[in-house]
Amino acid sequence: MTENKNLRLVVMGTGPFAVPMLRALYDSRHTVVALVTQPPRDVRGKPTPKNPMRVEAEAHGTPVFDPESINTFEARETLRGFEPDLFVVADYGQILKAETLGVARLGGVNLHGSLLPQYRGAAPINWALYNGDPETGVTVIQMSIRVDAGGCLAKASTPILPDENAVELEHRLAELGAPLVRTMVDRLAEGTIHPEPQDPAQATPARRLKKTDGEIDWRRTAAELKNQVRALEPWPRTATNWLRAAGEPMRLILGRVDVEESPSIAISSAEPGTIVRVDSDGIVVATGAGWLVLRQVQPAGKRMLSAGEFMRGYPLKTGERFGSAG
Repeated sequence: MTENKNLRLVVMGTGPFAVPMLRALYDSRHTVVALVTQPPRDVRGKPTPKNPMRVEAEAHGTPVFDPESINTFEARETLRGFEPDLFVVADYGQILKAETLGVARLGGVNLHGSLLPQYRGAAPINWALYNGDPETGVTVIQMSIRVDAGGCLAKASTPILPDENAVELEHRLAELGAPLVRTMVDRLAEGTIHPEPQDPAQATPARRLKKTDGEIDWRRTAAELKNQVRALEPWPRTATNWLRAAGEPMRLILGRVDVEESPSIAISSAEPGTIVRVDSDGIVVATGAGWLVLRQVQPAGKRMLSAGEFMRGYPLKTGERFGSAG
């Protein structure tokens, strides 16, 4: 593709998934000429903290560009001023139009948190966990105008650990992908790599998460509910309502949970959502299949509590129910 061995890179990223990639590119023979990231936004009248990509770039003295939209004429003119050979993108938060991609001489590459074409979209890590997949990985793709549909340049896979949540898995995948991106940028500079087209028939979606994804349906199996809890960290979290016999329902966010597969025959037929055992180690709840053991719960507006701490402050009893307050 080119004989130029040292590329001028404009990196685009916002969240923590992109940070190891940026660090790897700083350690490469190429030059990071700018970071493009999401602009800071006020939350309840207060500015949000600097995102981790901005912090990393500023520590290296890299110019930071944070347009509300990367696809305006003005944004493209700013990008042209950096004279980029290649855009390197991960966890950015905006979709680049064809005119924007065309500003860089070699277009763009993207680090995606799945084994494409599986889980195209905004939340691949979360949906892999939610669906109980045994394995996932990362893919470096050549960017195209269709989201996550470009040709694959490289992949790396890893098993999903049994108790791993989305935050922990994202960290591992970010570290897995960083050296892969660096190698692919080297090979693009040398013209020694060619993208492999994705099979659209194998594509699966990974839509953006919604707050309602965190609602517990106790008719699902205990294993499915544990996967839901793991998948929805740190947002929107997983929650249910303690339907108290006396008083209004209490909203509870679930922390660490475990699966108990073999309940005693005497109470194995309890309706899903029924509290079947309570002790200092956990609150045991019947599901559609198996029991879910709540090791940690967080009452609305309070900190996360162990089951023992919660029981000392709240008189939850066997036979009471969790479920929808509606």
